[in-house]
Amino acid sequence: MISLMPAARDLKIRPWAGILGLCMALITPQIVQALDDGVTSSHGYSYFGNLDYPADYAHLNYVNPDAPKGGELSLAASGTFDSLNPYSRKGRAGALTTLQYDRLFESADDGVGQYYGVLAESLEYDEGRNYVIFHLRPEATFWDGTSVTAEDVVYSHRLFIEQGLPSYAQAVGRMVTGAEALDEHTVKFSFNPEVTRRSLIETVGSTPVFSKAWFEADESRRLDEPRLEVAVGSGPYKLDSYDINRRIVYKRRDDYWGKDLPFNVGRNNFDTIRVEYFADQTAAFEGFKAGEYTLRIESDPKLWATGYDFPKLSEGVVVRDEIVDGSPPTPSGFVFNLGKPQFADKDVRKALALAFNFEWANESLLFGLNAPRNSFIQGTPLEAKGLPEGDELAFLQALGDVVPGDFLTEPAVLAHESNPARLNDRRNLRKAAKILDEAGWPVGDGNVRRNAEGQTLKVNIPYPSNLPTSTATMIETYVQNLQSIGVDASAEKVDPAQYTLRSRERDYDMVYSTRYGSFLSTGGGLSQMYGSEEAAFSLFNPAGLASPLVDAIIEASFETDNQADQDTALTALDRALRYEFFVVPVGFIADYWTAYYDMYEYPENLPPYSLGHLDLWWINPEKEAALKAKGALR
Repeated sequence: MISLMPAARDLKIRPWAGILGLCMALITPQIVQALDDGVTSSHGYSYFGNLDYPADYAHLNYVNPDAPKGGELSLAASGTFDSLNPYSRKGRAGALTTLQYDRLFESADDGVGQYYGVLAESLEYDEGRNYVIFHLRPEATFWDGTSVTAEDVVYSHRLFIEQGLPSYAQAVGRMVTGAEALDEHTVKFSFNPEVTRRSLIETVGSTPVFSKAWFEADESRRLDEPRLEVAVGSGPYKLDSYDINRRIVYKRRDDYWGKDLPFNVGRNNFDTIRVEYFADQTAAFEGFKAGEYTLRIESDPKLWATGYDFPKLSEGVVVRDEIVDGSPPTPSGFVFNLGKPQFADKDVRKALALAFNFEWANESLLFGLNAPRNSFIQGTPLEAKGLPEGDELAFLQALGDVVPGDFLTEPAVLAHESNPARLNDRRNLRKAAKILDEAGWPVGDGNVRRNAEGQTLKVNIPYPSNLPTSTATMIETYVQNLQSIGVDASAEKVDPAQYTLRSRERDYDMVYSTRYGSFLSTGGGLSQMYGSEEAAFSLFNPAGLASPLVDAIIEASFETDNQADQDTALTALDRALRYEFFVVPVGFIADYWTAYYDMYEYPENLPPYSLGHLDLWWINPEKEAALKAKGALR
């Protein structure tokens, strides 16, 4: 599906929503029923027609339906915020603001691209997916007491088209030819017959719904502008209070219209969700030890290895818990800005990559806790390996001349290996230097590499001041290695607000980024991240990748009509992205590293692709009372 701006990256919310195709073999799906006129009517949606949950399901399988309600979830964020509008093109939005908005349907974390009604009680669509009609729940209300109507849905859709992120607006504008309210609780979307049928229903069904009346009451209210006034929503939580750059508090609505929906049973268990802001990760960790917030998802291997030895841990006040993360790792790494002329030559990019020593960084900075990453879907059955063969080879051959000859005859690209014993692996650095010499970047005046026009091989890497120390050091040491082979390299530490602005404007040569997402199903989000059409401005494509090969594979994936063919196409896409070589991969943390005050509990059967701490966990009131009696909670 098409992506909207992520709400809280610094809280480690996964940016992807794809589900492994092989899960289909493990469930007995209910197939939605098509009516005699070829129209399908259902309580949910899946492109392949399979739904794990029947229309009369009581609750999601992975929740605790008897989870107690109450207490507070308190988390940390680092940096600053100047807006409470998560969809603005400017400013830095506060964390978790999207909790306040419902959608027509939501995806289940244990299904195969499956969506179930929230604002919509049912939907219907024709065999060719030329349109979809959503039937809204009459009981759905905004927090100001007004009903959620079809007009609100249409208005919200148009807001995103007219004022949303350019990459989203352009993509959806091509897809949707009409949005109309058929009556107060029925809305119809019509689709462009010339575009793929993928992501159409998923995209319009997943758009947040705002109150039309609230926006129209003041003409200065816009979706694309930062503001501290919150648009009226219908979600389970509502902004309670905020203190700029210090905290944001959301309170669960006692009058939330959807609290008893089957999709929401056992979810949204906390009375309040509080986010405390800190200047950097060091201050945030100290705040956790002091009890300023009570649940932490650790991202710094150094802290995980050495920092969790404070008294509250040994006293049993704080629990240190490693929880299995079944999702493929975010394809993070050093991203080349392909708009910079010095990176036009892939050989140059490969040479610069050789200066990064992951093995040394892992052993010396990350305590050996990170695993190496080669693939954009690492560790899944879809990961490309070796030479293309069988169905994948046939798929690629069918694409014709857009597929380079060496792409079919060389194995999938793997990250280079380095000597973990020393930062400057001489073998790799000599190899890199030779490649750069041959590529027209010899060492010149000042022992700096220059091209025939006298321009230096410049690589500037900005990074935010709130980055974990181990990650910042990894960037700095990479720059040292680049400098050692004559590259005009520098690392630039900037404040988070400036970094956000520079990221949006692509004001960098290279950037350490986590914006790309993994994929285990196809859809329009792939085009936003990896496609050419929005490459010049998409915030989700920080390299500006524009590859005819990648485009062809993505387009072909849209045309697949069964799970096996889709999986084959996605394996080919993984191979192609690695072939284009626009990211120097870094390692990943294989599990969720969590630490929390010993009052939180979670379901035994957490879904494999979500930690669920925001909506599936709960507080044990007896444990909470015990901590309060000890004076361990503020």
